[in-house]
Amino acid sequence: MGEQAGGVRIVADGLGIRGPRGWAVRGISVDAEPGALIAVQGPSGSGRTCLLLALTGRMKASEGSAAVGDARLPKQMAAVRGISALAHVPGVTDLDPALTVAEHLRERALLQRRFGASLRGLLRPRGERAAEAGRRVEAALEAAGLDLEALPKGPRTAVRDLERLEALRLSVALALVGGPRLLGIDDTDLKLSDGEREEVWELLRSLADAGTTVVAVCSEAPEGAVTASTAQSPEEPTAEDEADQADQADQADQGEEKADALTETGRA
Repeated sequence: MGEQAGGVRIVADGLGIRGPRGWAVRGISVDAEPGALIAVQGPSGSGRTCLLLALTGRMKASEGSAAVGDARLPKQMAAVRGISALAHVPGVTDLDPALTVAEHLRERALLQRRFGASLRGLLRPRGERAAEAGRRVEAALEAAGLDLEALPKGPRTAVRDLERLEALRLSVALALVGGPRLLGIDDTDLKLSDGEREEVWELLRSLADAGTTVVAVCSEAPEGAVTASTAQSPEEPTAEDEADQADQADQADQGEEKADALTETGRA
């Protein structure tokens, strides 16, 4: 997937996140090698999403520390954001139900060309940059296991017409376009059948085996995953608390980038 340089090691020691209503999660420690599959396990409302956002540099930890590769949290959040991507996070990576799969992919490719390329890459001819973006999209779709031709209307299928598992695969593919070294995915088992959940874990294992470190939120961790549990937090937050914390994620830049990309898509 493009310029991916392999996964990152994640080491957290006593990580805690405090919000307006108290602790969302506290006392989290984890040690995972590059290319590990890390399951953030716990009941809904136990701070799972907060921990995911903290480990990917999008929410500031209130206590403890963590190292994501060479970057230290909470001081180097921007560096962690630069090597990570999110998928399937409500309120952060929501798919637009009115857009087609092709439109989502085109928008993501435009974002990658505009904001994800190096200075040297930006100096390349436009045709070369477009071809590279196309290759990134194809590689991301293959890694996410999403076959566009198998969709009801192929690439022109609207998001609203996707099955839950197909929508999850699309969200993962969009996150992979930039070749992240760390992938965070929320609600991996929400409203999925047992068979679909197994497919999701097979997908995430394949990404980890290919070198990307994966952090996945779930209610029950699969066998063999490195587990970080939020079930024993000292002060159990409500679902509303967790939603409030998720709203604090670093979304301002994403909103500006999305608007720019949609403008470019309209011009294309």
